[in-house]
Amino acid sequence: MNQARQNSIQSFAFVISVCIAAGFCRGFISNTGEGESTSSLQKVELDSRINPNDAPIESLVRLPGLGISRAGAIVEYRNSFNGKDGKSPAFQHPDDLQKITGIGPKTVQNLSEWIKFE
Repeated sequence: MNQARQNSIQSFAFVISVCIAAGFCRGFISNTGEGESTSSLQKVELDSRINPNDAPIESLVRLPGLGISRAGAIVEYRNSFNGKDGKSPAFQHPDDLQKITGIGPKTVQNLSEWIKFE
């Protein structure tokens, strides 16, 4: 009987130890920011609007929903377009960005507040 009681106490102590350790881990994660949701990590902060007609690829990748490949496609399209007539810009309003593969109406809508056309 004494052995059974000792095993019960050890099991109880183990469960309590695990709960305490889990609490410490949770506190550590929340203090270091590791537990933040991905949506809060993807917030975009720009000093001013970006013009896709002359912005470098490094600026374009900062826009929400654009990765390196889409930003590169914008620059490539812009360079090939500007070479045709040399006068008018490749993009005159947000919907023109839909000419780029992978950019649809929803992406354009998300970009609208971050871009300008001159």
